[in-house]
Amino acid sequence: MPPKGVPRKKGPSDGAATPQGPSLAEQLSYLNNPRPFKNPYYNKNVNRRAKNLKTVLTQEREKDRLRREALRQARAERTANGMDIDDGEDEEELNYSSIEAPPSVLPQRHYCDITGLEAPYTDPATGLRYHDKSVYALIQGLSPNVVKDYLSARGVNSIVK
Repeated sequence: MPPKGVPRKKGPSDGAATPQGPSLAEQLSYLNNPRPFKNPYYNKNVNRRAKNLKTVLTQEREKDRLRREALRQARAERTANGMDIDDGEDEEELNYSSIEAPPSVLPQRHYCDITGLEAPYTDPATGLRYHDKSVYALIQGLSPNVVKDYLSARGVNSIVK
């Protein structure tokens, strides 16, 4: 841009407009390049919104309640008609609030009785679990009454010698 007060230089004007090519920014732009990772036929459903866990659980409970009421009414109608046949409709559906998992195949984790951190070690004299050597040094200085209190807090009722 020229300094203030200096008139701009005009190019030769023969009346014909010079065709302007695309600017450098337009040449380097990725805006119009095809995007193969996008589905061209995808239409976003604007009516669908995400639900939080509380809403999902409430809807599951309501659905279960309605299903139980329908089963009760069907049973009442069958008994009123004289049909007392149980066809095994008491099976529970799996949902967020009634899923039962099998026991874990991983070994149970042990935690330090003093710090609450993971405890890879156990003191053979007292039976207390500890995290590292600094906690072990502290355990060595504990009286038998304190050791017994720590063990009872964990739920172990062993006799300390």
